[in-house]
Amino acid sequence: MEADERRQFEHVTLPHLDAAYNLARWLTQNEHAAEDVVQEAYLRAARYFGSFRGGNGRAWLLGIVRRSAFDWLTKHTGHRVLAFNEEIHDRGDESSNPEQLALRKSDQVSVRQALEELPLPLREVIVLRELEGMSYQEIATLTELPMGTVMSRLSRGRQQLQRRLASCLGEDGK
Repeated sequence: MEADERRQFEHVTLPHLDAAYNLARWLTQNEHAAEDVVQEAYLRAARYFGSFRGGNGRAWLLGIVRRSAFDWLTKHTGHRVLAFNEEIHDRGDESSNPEQLALRKSDQVSVRQALEELPLPLREVIVLRELEGMSYQEIATLTELPMGTVMSRLSRGRQQLQRRLASCLGEDGK
């Protein structure tokens, strides 16, 4: 990579290093793995920087981080990342108390644990939307999913987070 191209690469990608790590951390659920994933993603981004056509550098980089994370998961878990299956992943717990839920919202440990328990496809879109502030369109582009699927996963992810947090409150209240 020549000096001008390196400067341009750094200008496009380095401001998004924290977002890249955050996404990798949530997808792999492992701090050290996230560091490895981000390093691999930046190497891939540098290697293929010539294919970047301008525009949203953050979305471009997070797409590479996403692919790197899924490659890492495939390699280290011994099997492919499975698609979300509502029959398997939905606990069906409909109990929720909005008042208690609002009180515990400030409890970051409970929220983190509930988010980590979500199936990967739901966790991914929740992290991209709620923690990284990406638009629905940016998420659809990054994940190569139809907009309706993004919206559906966000809805199911939010519902499951609410159920998990409500369930956690019920256990603590006893």
